Amino acid sequence: MIASWSPKLLDVEGQVLEVVRAPHPVLATEGASVDPLDPSVIQLAADLVATMRVSPGCVGLAAPQVGVAAQMFSLDVTDHPKTRTCHGVFVLCNAVVVEASRNEKAREGCMSVPDFTGDVKRATRLTVRGVLPGTTDPVTITTNAFEARALQHEIDHCDGKLFLDRVAGAHAVYPRKNYQ
Repeated sequence: MIASWSPKLLDVEGQVLEVVRAPHPVLATEGASVDPLDPSVIQLAADLVATMRVSPGCVGLAAPQVGVAAQMFSLDVTDHPKTRTCHGVFVLCNAVVVEASRNEKAREGCMSVPDFTGDVKRATRLTVRGVLPGTTDPVTITTNAFEARALQHEIDHCDGKLFLDRVAGAHAVYPRKNYQ
């Protein structure tokens, strides 16, 4: 089902939204569950994809990052060099991790924390369940490697957590390198 989903199915034009930065309080707020059929949720889904697409290097964007405390995010790891498994572009509502294994530490960054990266331990094998906007059918995504990391990062946003909440300490936080 996820392979046949596309942002075009939302049938609304996505608007590019401003991305909020830490320490904005919405980033520390647990998002509310959403109704995937609600027109405002469908619009937000299109907005998340539009905002993600115009942001260089962005592979995921959660509703709290655009100021909305809601359980939804967009994801697309298609062109990332560390991607092994890829489900293309999708938006997931009310996502929960149902299985996770093989923890591994790797560097993460975030548009809401633009000046730093950090080493975060996350599962490299993951199964997540959620609902695609505009539908009511639950979908299950089983993935690994970079897509698994990105999913966990976005689910954390929906739960009011930043990657900085998961680093082992200040020694695991680094200034972000600027590439020109």
